[in-house]
Amino acid sequence: MEYQEGENDTTKKNRKYRKITLDKFKTREIGIFIGFLFLIFIFSLLSSDFLSIGNTMDIALQSSINAALAIGMTYVIITAGIDLSVGSSLALSAYFAADLMAQGHGIVVGVLAGVIIGVIAGMVNGFIISKLSLQPFIVTLGTMSIFRGAVLVYSDGEPVYEVSASFKKVFAGYIGFIPTPVIIVGVFAIIAYIVLHHTRFGRYIIAIGGNEEAAKLSGISINKIKLGVYIIAGFASALGGLILVARLGAAEPTAGTMYELDAIAAAVMGGASLMGGAGSIVGTVIGALIMGTLRNGLTLLNVSSFYQQVLIGVVIILAVYFDQINKKKKT
Repeated sequence: MEYQEGENDTTKKNRKYRKITLDKFKTREIGIFIGFLFLIFIFSLLSSDFLSIGNTMDIALQSSINAALAIGMTYVIITAGIDLSVGSSLALSAYFAADLMAQGHGIVVGVLAGVIIGVIAGMVNGFIISKLSLQPFIVTLGTMSIFRGAVLVYSDGEPVYEVSASFKKVFAGYIGFIPTPVIIVGVFAIIAYIVLHHTRFGRYIIAIGGNEEAAKLSGISINKIKLGVYIIAGFASALGGLILVARLGAAEPTAGTMYELDAIAAAVMGGASLMGGAGSIVGTVIGALIMGTLRNGLTLLNVSSFYQQVLIGVVIILAVYFDQINKKKKT
């Protein structure tokens, strides 16, 4: 790759690092996709219903919410951050959207309100982390409680059941045999991929996660980029919340509990390094599909949801373990 005239050494290193990272994740994506196919093969042997068209669409549908959250989480993790508040943000934005629609304000107002609430939640996280220089883990642990408390106070613990048929048709309907949530999240994933790998903003995200000090010396506005990635995570939470409300036909103030774990697991399985500087939208989507396939296959085999939760924890630990192994190989 040729470097443009006038680039300093730091910029050249960032370009070279990005190229190496992309090449590495093409290999990682192939590996996780093979693992996904192997998982499908195993469950198809154990259950005759697994490969039916209906069940395949169910897996895609069940994976859509986690995929949306995990895409936002991937952006955050690439910057060496974490967002533990995505489940609470989902509940907060989804409840406000459903409540406004139940009051007769219409679908457009409800959806916009939900998205704005999610974006504001992301802005709060990004502002505190960037401006006050606090650790993302601590900040989002705190806002996880704040956002959850806010929706519980607003709702008084009561769910909203009056969700319009038109809203459900948009966010939980079908176009042909394909669920609309799959299409919506698919479009979101494509945009997220383009932004991450083919825009200056995406290059800056990777550069910050790879070496924040070098990125700062290159003239990158660290605070603005970090604020941006947490806003994206907030938007992803709102999107997931709208889909969840449409699917359930109701908004629960306790919705989204522990969703952050699935999102982190999908992102890390897909190649996002918890040390920052690396991540893959394609890998994250495959990771979300693996999580959905595991839950679906185990349910078909009548495995208790309690054991499924144990397995998800094991998957997270293994994903982090393999991430550490990859880091050691690089050093």
